[in-house]
Amino acid sequence: MGDISKDIESIFPNHKVKALINIKYTANWLNSTENEFFKPYGISPQQYNILRILRGAGEPIKVKVIKDRMIERAPNATRLMDKLCEKDLIERLSCDHDRRVVFIKISSKGLTLLTEIDKIFKLDLLEKITDEEAVQLSNLLDKLR
Repeated sequence: MGDISKDIESIFPNHKVKALINIKYTANWLNSTENEFFKPYGISPQQYNILRILRGAGEPIKVKVIKDRMIERAPNATRLMDKLCEKDLIERLSCDHDRRVVFIKISSKGLTLLTEIDKIFKLDLLEKITDEEAVQLSNLLDKLR
């Protein structure tokens, strides 16, 4: 890895097209890397994101709040939470005054799993860039969006 032109054996009509293809290629590479990392834990990167949102909230929150905070806006967020519930990593809590409202809370098992992952999960993917380059990259991606 290192040069998108060589990695996919392609020539690009201009630098902007090359940058766009590089973003897509890198996003796919990041997704694949994350999927492989989380596989032994029995969760997906999206489920990990849900667990982190719940831990950060510090209290039960509505499903809609979780969906709004997700990095990858998954239309299947409810199904992802169903699977986390089946694994006892989260708990659903009914609202006393409105049955349509459901709150989600991370379980002690979910917190334990996150603690275990935190010990191993590092940002090694970004070890090749400096803090200044990370700021520049983040600013450029923000500008693009």
